[in-house]
Amino acid sequence: MLTPVTDADQAEVVVGVDTHKDCHVAVAISMLGVVLGTGSFPASAAGYEELLRWARTTGQVKRVGVEGTGSYGAGLTRALRAAGVEVLEVNRPNRALRRRRGKTDAVDAEAAARAVLSGEAAVVPKNGDGPVEAIRVLKIAKDSANKARVQAVNQLRSVLVNASSRVREPLEHLSLPQLIVRCSAGNSTGLGPAETAVVHTIGRLARRVQYLDAEIKDALKQMTSLIQQMAPDLLQVQGIGPDSAAALLIVAGDNPERLRGEASFAALCGTSPVEASSGKTRRRRLSRGGNRQANAALFRAVLSRLRWDPTTQKYLQRRTAEGLSKREIIRCLKRYLARTVFKILRASLPLPNTT
Repeated sequence: MLTPVTDADQAEVVVGVDTHKDCHVAVAISMLGVVLGTGSFPASAAGYEELLRWARTTGQVKRVGVEGTGSYGAGLTRALRAAGVEVLEVNRPNRALRRRRGKTDAVDAEAAARAVLSGEAAVVPKNGDGPVEAIRVLKIAKDSANKARVQAVNQLRSVLVNASSRVREPLEHLSLPQLIVRCSAGNSTGLGPAETAVVHTIGRLARRVQYLDAEIKDALKQMTSLIQQMAPDLLQVQGIGPDSAAALLIVAGDNPERLRGEASFAALCGTSPVEASSGKTRRRRLSRGGNRQANAALFRAVLSRLRWDPTTQKYLQRRTAEGLSKREIIRCLKRYLARTVFKILRASLPLPNTT
């Protein structure tokens, strides 16, 4: 039930939205925490406009908390930003609170609004409409094709294991590229039914691998072109290639001004130290949160630098002499590399120049 609000009483309100595939449920609350109304709106462009009009009948809408800004709420987030409304990303409700109050869409939307009102929700979501979003989508396609390629190669090899000697032995000592070429042009003349089926099967799998190779190459070419346009210096860092650079750019997003500083970027990469002290013990550990793909990219880069970079090798020797384990040294190097990457991104992208 919507509480009527006159023009003279137009005070600021906070709106929380629980997003779904087909509809979004919104709850508006006053600055004192009073629920002013609840509404359900279709997840479409017309529904976004209807939601905003409804919210403005309850008061001045300046902040909206949205669940799932990177999935079902992405379209709503863009629509609200285009209307000049500040959008904040809201995590799912607290589990203890959910057990006490139950779960409905209205309850989740109200929890989102109260998270914004209390200041608990302060994360600015990514825009999702720029070149970084294009890189993210291309990387999804490339990673999927790479996974399918590995599966096809494994299936090809497993079929050859049980094949007859007339089919298997001529292919045993070939390298993988040679094996793919030979199998793709297989000849089943003079073979029995089972052997013919094997030749046709490995031919299909080999041609599938060739198709996926072309798809991976094309996606990688497009990704590299976008990265070179946005942050070419990132590809000059030893140990960072197109895949790793894409993962690090995806963390920053198309609106990197939401990052408060290099410590914030390190936290998003899961390389920031976290207090783990207890009693008489005083120590720190690395955060286990953050974007795990970006964390893996930094880890791969550090391993590459440990093998090929003389400066990093000297650092390893010095820190080992100080009593640190190799695992702890790698953690320090990941933190250092995250700081280096942030400086490059700040020079390439419109990041805030904060201390």
